[in-house]
Amino acid sequence: MLECAGMYSLYLHIPFCQVRCAYCDFNTYAGMQDLIPRYIGALAEEVRQVSASLRSTPGQADDPPPAHTVFFGGGTPSLVPLSLLQVVLETIRAGFALSSDCEISLEANPGTVDGEYLAGLRALGVNRLSLGVQSADPRELALLDRLHSFEQAAQAVRQARQAGFENVNLDLIFGIMYQSIESWRRTLGAALSLEPEHLSLYALTLESGTPMQARVLRGELPSPDGDLAADMYEHAAQTLGEAGFRHYEISNWAKDGAEPRACRHNLQYWRNLPYLGFGAGAHGSARGWRYANVLSPREYLGRLSSGGVQPAPFSPAVAEQTPVDRPTDERDTLLLGLRLIEEGVEMSAFQRRYGRSLMDVFGSDVRELQEQGLLDVLPDRIRLTRRGHLLANQVFVHFV
Repeated sequence: MLECAGMYSLYLHIPFCQVRCAYCDFNTYAGMQDLIPRYIGALAEEVRQVSASLRSTPGQADDPPPAHTVFFGGGTPSLVPLSLLQVVLETIRAGFALSSDCEISLEANPGTVDGEYLAGLRALGVNRLSLGVQSADPRELALLDRLHSFEQAAQAVRQARQAGFENVNLDLIFGIMYQSIESWRRTLGAALSLEPEHLSLYALTLESGTPMQARVLRGELPSPDGDLAADMYEHAAQTLGEAGFRHYEISNWAKDGAEPRACRHNLQYWRNLPYLGFGAGAHGSARGWRYANVLSPREYLGRLSSGGVQPAPFSPAVAEQTPVDRPTDERDTLLLGLRLIEEGVEMSAFQRRYGRSLMDVFGSDVRELQEQGLLDVLPDRIRLTRRGHLLANQVFVHFV
C-alpha cells in the first residue's frame, strides 16, 4: 500500500472550457481561452518554485523530488496547444525526478482533439488519455450541455489508438433525468465496444449553484431518481464484471489483464499519499499540510507574477493551508481507503504508518458497521461489503 509513500503525484489544473456544463461545479471558466498562454507560463513558474523549495528544505538532500504520476485535469486540458503543454512538461522534468514508468494523464473532451493533436501528446510523453464521453444518447448529452456526439467520442478513441495510446479511460454519467435502464444499457454497450482499458462511472448529483440545480428548483426538470441510479450502478457492476473489468474503487473499473490499468494517480489520493497541486483552485496534500490555491485564474496569474518564495510545499498562489494532525490523518486514511473495493484498508500498513492498530483507533465504529452488514472485517484488512458500496456515505459519516 505504501510503496509510493516516498514519491509525489503531481496534479495540474487547467480551468478553461468552451462551455461550462450544466451539472459542473468544478473550478472551470468558459470564454477565457485568451488567458491560456499567460496561464501556462504561470503554471510552469509555480512548478519551478515548488520543486526548488522542496529541494532546498533544510535536512533534505539536494536532489529533485521524486514523482511517479502527472495528471492534467480541468476544465478541458485538451484546449491547451501542444507547444504550451511541452513547456509545462519540460519544466516538470527539470524540477522532478520522474519514475521511468511515470503515468502521465490528460483529460480531453471529444471534439477538442484530432489525430495530429493526439500524436503530439504521445510524442510529449502523455501515456494515459481520459475522455469525457458521459453518454451515448444525444438527448442526454444535450441535457448535460455537452457539445460532442458519441460518434466524435468513438472517433477520438480510434485516433488515440492510431497515435499509440494503450491506456484510455472513458467517463460516463448515470442517473440523468429521463434516463432509463435501457438507455444506460446502450451507453455501457457503446462504451465497451470502444474497448477502453478503464471506465469511470459517476452518478449525477445536483451541485449547489449549477444551472442544472437551478432548473430543478424552478420545476423545469425532475430531481434525479436515487433508486433508479442505484439499479443502474448494480447493472453496470455486473455488466463490467462480465466484460472482464475489475471493480477496484467505488466509481472506477479497470480492465483485468497482465498490465494493471487502475489509475495510479487516483490511487495516490485513495491511499492518502502525498500529492502536489498546481494551478487555479488546485489542492495539495504533503509534508503534514493540506492546501488549496486561489480559484480565480486572473488572481492566480497575479499571485505568480508578484514574486515571493513560499516554504515547501506552498507557492504564492496558496489561499488556504491547514495542518494535518495524526488523528485527522488516521481518519483520512480510513475514509479514503474504504473507497477501494478490494484493497480496502490494510491492517498491517495502518500499524506501520501510525504505530497503533486500526481496531484500537476505530474498533467500536468498525464493529457497529460490521453488524449492519456494511463492512467486512478480514484478518488482514477492512473493506466495504457489496451492500456498503451502495450505502458508502452512511459508512463514511461514522468517521467524520
